[in-house]
Amino acid sequence: MGNSFQFIDLIFFAMIAVFLILRLRGVLGQRDGNDGKNFRDMFNPDGAEGESADENKVVSIAERNRKVRADADQDPYVVDDIHQEEDVVVDDGPLAAGFAQLQRHDPHFNDEDFVVGSRVAFEMILGAYSSGDQDALKPLLSNEVYGNFSKAIQDREQAGHVMEETLVGIKQSDIVEAYMEGRVAHVTVKFVSEQVNAVRDENGDVVEGNPNTVLTVTDFWTFARDTKSRDPNWTLVATRSLD
Repeated sequence: MGNSFQFIDLIFFAMIAVFLILRLRGVLGQRDGNDGKNFRDMFNPDGAEGESADENKVVSIAERNRKVRADADQDPYVVDDIHQEEDVVVDDGPLAAGFAQLQRHDPHFNDEDFVVGSRVAFEMILGAYSSGDQDALKPLLSNEVYGNFSKAIQDREQAGHVMEETLVGIKQSDIVEAYMEGRVAHVTVKFVSEQVNAVRDENGDVVEGNPNTVLTVTDFWTFARDTKSRDPNWTLVATRSLD
């Protein structure tokens, strides 16, 4: 009798074991030769079976960012169909389009470096014009602008006038325009500076301006460079000021 109960207990526990195995297989799934494929597809959703390991490699965020930036350089309005990462900012304004256009013709162009150089040029040109140094001005200006500056200097000297122009400091310098005309690149910089301007006659009397007043002056200077030329220097081709 006791043996019968033991036999029944064995059958009962065996049924429980079979039930648990079936439940586990239902929850965990069965092996089908594609273990791990779902994890790979999270990074390569379009990947197909039989592709090489190189085609299924995980693309890092840094690599994707470089792809976005490269595409933006080629066309600032189209960034392929790649999702942009948070640290990638694509500016589709006219200035960004101008930068992209310039960089296609001159890959070494850098807007931040250009602003630094333009500030130096601004100081040099103002100083040379104030002192009447035409030799210093000539390589910095286009022929047309040089002609205008040279005539103003000559007229001033013939009148016996002396210009006193002091650049107190540059408060702001920003690129506001960039474009190509054929193979010639043009970049316009807005300068906001503090200056002291005065013109004295041959007797030392002030005939224009005020040597005791600091003025805030806003200038727009356009620089140009032939991108096909070996000469890396830019020249000033146009100026205008806000009254």
